[in-house]
Order: sequence, then structure tokens, then C-alpha cells
Amino acid sequence: MKFSGKTALVTGTASGIGAAVARELAAQGARVIAADINGKLLEATWGNHPTVVTAELDVTNEANWIALFSGIEKVDMLIASAGISHAAPLKSMTLTDWRRVMAVNLDGAFLAVRHASEKMDTGGSIVLIGSASGIKVAPGASAYSTSKAALRMFAKCAAVELKPRNIRVNTVSPAGVATPLWKTMDFFQDLVTKHGNEDAAWAALGGIDPNVPALHRMAFPEEIAKAVLFLCSDDAAGITGTDLVIDSGYSL
Repeated sequence: MKFSGKTALVTGTASGIGAAVARELAAQGARVIAADINGKLLEATWGNHPTVVTAELDVTNEANWIALFSGIEKVDMLIASAGISHAAPLKSMTLTDWRRVMAVNLDGAFLAVRHASEKMDTGGSIVLIGSASGIKVAPGASAYSTSKAALRMFAKCAAVELKPRNIRVNTVSPAGVATPLWKTMDFFQDLVTKHGNEDAAWAALGGIDPNVPALHRMAFPEEIAKAVLFLCSDDAAGITGTDLVIDSGYSL
């Protein structure tokens, strides 16, 4: 299999894109370290998977990273998928909320790259999960959009610094992806109230009917995972510092 004998660390793996990436990597032969802050959901998602080991991890806590890597000899791939969103207009955005988004989405990615790259002695691949919101802004998304825009530039900086060590760094920036994260957002609940039910709320966001062509609906986590695995593979051996945008033309 394509990733046989490789070790991958994936954050944000209790659900959504991170879980889809970890699942696909494991299916293609990788040994996966699945990390997430939600230990209970993490165990419920992975159980006793034969090639996936779980690690409860707060990506904003450097002590957590040091403890995690104290037991890891080598990592071939890092996929930093842990992230949060908070929507509010500037007049009601608190500094606490702003810093919380930056801490998870940006500081967490920095700590991931900083520590994982030290375990890539013979080269490796790093993919950071960005967002089309880091390219095209929307009202009320100042914290999230800023964090994802900064993430793209951080990836480019890391790509330049780590190139001499044969470590590639790229980002994948999807638009709307049908993940459980939406249901935790006030914005989604407002759509449910406005349109009457969750199905109608999903439809208002673009729809999640798998029979509809990808260009005309929201993406599914498994589709984003395939792009991530491409960037991790030898097929992308010459690609670094690139942002792979998967947004069906949203940001055009």
C-alpha cells in the first residue's frame, strides 16, 4: 500500500476532516497517531483500531506536545487538522474569543510543525488544513479568516525553512465541508430556525446530496482527505509551499 511503513500524526481526529484523513491513511497502510482534545469522542471514534493509536492532546499546550513526542521516535507525515471557528461582528467580538481562535488555529499549527518536524530525520510531509475563508472573507468571520490567512503564510515560511531537510509543507483550503463542527455554531442553528430543520439548513449552505456534482454542493471530509493524501504521497514529491484550494470556485 502507498503509505506502508510510514507513521502519520493527525490532529483533530475525533471527527470531520481529521478523522477522514486518519481513516484513509490507515486504509493505505500507515501507522496513525490520532490526536484530539476530546478524549472521550476520540476513543469512541477509533476504539481498538489495529493501526491507529490515540492521544488526547490540547494543540495549544506546548507541554502536551513535549509529552506526546517524548514517546515517538519518528514521524513521516503531519496533518494539522485541529481547528475551531467563531463568528461575530467586530463590535461584539471579544479579545478572549479572538485569542481562542488564534490559539487553536494558528498557535496549534505552529506547535505541531515545530515539534513534529524535529522527528522527521529523513524528510517528510506536512499538510495544514486551511480554509477558503482565508482567501475570501465574509462579515462576522474576522477571527477565523485571519487565522486561516496567516496559516497559509506560515506554511510558506515553514516550507522555505524546512526544504533543506527534505520536508515539504503545504496547505489544503476547502470551502464548506459537511462536518459536525457546523452544528456547534450559532450561525448554523440560526439557519435551522430560519428554514425549519437541519436538512433545510444544509441546503442553504450549498447542500449535502452526494448525487449532486461536487461543484454544486458542499464537500465531504473524505474528498478533502484524498487531496491531503496526494500531498503526503511521493506523487507530490516536488510540491511545497503550495495551497491546494478545494472550494468549487467559491473564492474566484
